[in-house]
Amino acid sequence: MLERTQLARDFHDVPMAERVIVALDCDAAWEAVVLADSLVGKAAWVKVGMTLYYAEGPAIVAMFKRRGFKVFLDLKFHDIPHQVEGAARSAAASGADMLTMHTLGGRAMMEAGVRGALAGAEDISGEAPATLGITVLTSMNDASLAEIGVGRPLNEQVCAMANLASESGLSGVVASPQEAAALRAQLGPDALIVTPGVRPVGSELGDQSRVATPLQAFQNGASHIVVGRPITQAPDPAAAFDRIAEELS
Repeated sequence: MLERTQLARDFHDVPMAERVIVALDCDAAWEAVVLADSLVGKAAWVKVGMTLYYAEGPAIVAMFKRRGFKVFLDLKFHDIPHQVEGAARSAAASGADMLTMHTLGGRAMMEAGVRGALAGAEDISGEAPATLGITVLTSMNDASLAEIGVGRPLNEQVCAMANLASESGLSGVVASPQEAAALRAQLGPDALIVTPGVRPVGSELGDQSRVATPLQAFQNGASHIVVGRPITQAPDPAAAFDRIAEELS
C-alpha cells in the first residue's frame, strides 16, 4: 500500500513548472550553490546525488533548504534492511523531502527504508519525506538488463518492480518517462512517479537511453521530472529553466 505523504497528497495542485527538479550533479558545494542561487525564485526543487552528498554530507541539504528549495536526496539505498533503515533515518533527519532506494533490494529492505524515513522525520519533528523506489535506471535497456540476468523485457521489469515498491509502502517510483503512462495506470492517481531522462527539444541525450521532453513526461503521467545538464550546463541556467517553464505553461 502506497505511503501517503503530504507531498503525494498535494502534487496534483502544483503547476508543472514547480514540479521540475533541477539535478545539481556537481563535484563541489560552491558550484552547486552558485547554480542554486541562480534559480532561487524559479525552481522549487533541487536534486542532490551521491557525488555531492558524499563530498559535503547533510550540510548541503540544509544549505538548500535555507534557500527555500525542496530537496530530492537521490542516494539509491541498496543494502541489507538494517543498513537501509539507518541510512534512511539519517537522510530524513537531514531535512530531505524525497529519498530513493533500489527496488531490487526487495520488500524487507524497502519496508525498512520506510520505517527509517518516518523515524528520521520524527527525530526533527518534521514532515515525512517521500520514499521512492528505483525501478530500472534510465541509462539501461533490454541488453544491459540481460547482462545482469534479468530475462523480462524492460517494460515488464519496470512494472513488476513498481508493484513491489507499492506493496512495500513506498510513496512512488523512479522510472523513465517512457514507462510513466503504464505506471500511472498501474499505481493510480496518487502515486509519485519521478522521471529522469528528460531532455528539452534539441538537447543531447548524454548517458540516457529512455528519454522524453518535459511536456511529454508530464503528459505521460509523471508527477515530477528531473532535468540536469540541459539547465546546469547551459550558458544561462536561469534562462534555460525559464524556457522549460514556458513550454510547460
